Amino acid sequence: MSARFPALLRAGLRLACPAPPRGGAGSRPLRPLKGSRPRKVTVLVEKRTHVHPYAMRERETMPGTGGNGAVTRSTLRQQIADALRDEVLAGRLRPGQAFTVKEIAEQYGVSATPVREALVDLSAQGLLEADQHRGFRVHEYSPDDYRGMIEARSLVTDGMFRSLLVSGMAQADDPRTLAALAAVRRRGEEAQRAATAGDLNILIGYDLRFWRELSALFGNAYLADFLHRLRVQSWVCTVQHLRRVEDLKGHLWAGHTELVDALARRDPGAAHAIVAAYNEHSLALIERLAAG
Repeated sequence: MSARFPALLRAGLRLACPAPPRGGAGSRPLRPLKGSRPRKVTVLVEKRTHVHPYAMRERETMPGTGGNGAVTRSTLRQQIADALRDEVLAGRLRPGQAFTVKEIAEQYGVSATPVREALVDLSAQGLLEADQHRGFRVHEYSPDDYRGMIEARSLVTDGMFRSLLVSGMAQADDPRTLAALAAVRRRGEEAQRAATAGDLNILIGYDLRFWRELSALFGNAYLADFLHRLRVQSWVCTVQHLRRVEDLKGHLWAGHTELVDALARRDPGAAHAIVAAYNEHSLALIERLAAG
């Protein structure tokens, strides 16, 4: 493999092939990537366990389906896309780095078809760029791109918060509402601890999960998916700059629980102020780091 493409998943992520027919011998793991060290992370088809939050793949309800129509996106194509997305977020696949379908397929020991499909999916999400006749490369975002992402995120979250407080959370004493908020707050506590400690790797996983669960309270799968993609793109844009900082303590946003508490009080003004301050701080930090 070309030296410009590092060994993927140095931490040793093991992906599982689609489950065999009932009565089979179990899922067959893909062979480990060259040069990787085993890690206690296993991605299964029906039930997935994790140690590192990067590997968390929650069961997703596809837009347009009801609660009983949940679809677990656990195909080989999706697993490869998930793993490559994590590599970009971890900084092991850097902006502008190029690779081919053949290189990825050889590393995983699978056919080119699911790899090509996974790369096309990531291109559609804005994380990769197709380089005609030459393969793919990691998309390079600029601070201006990040500014646009923040603006889009703000429009979505402001509308979402207002709607939640008017309708979805009108019955603040409803047990289901309280349970949902408690679950989101627990995720926020995990993200907050990681942010306070300056642990970027842990923070990214918990932060994405926090916003995914918070947006799920809105009850619109399309909107939740759109916000999630914006959050992923935002992290891809910022991680290249944040990883140049030796000690991130005090630099990362840790207002997750404060935001949940504002929503629990049904205070949209406070929720808006918290997110606005977060966005202003993040944009200033990235612009300063990008300027060198």
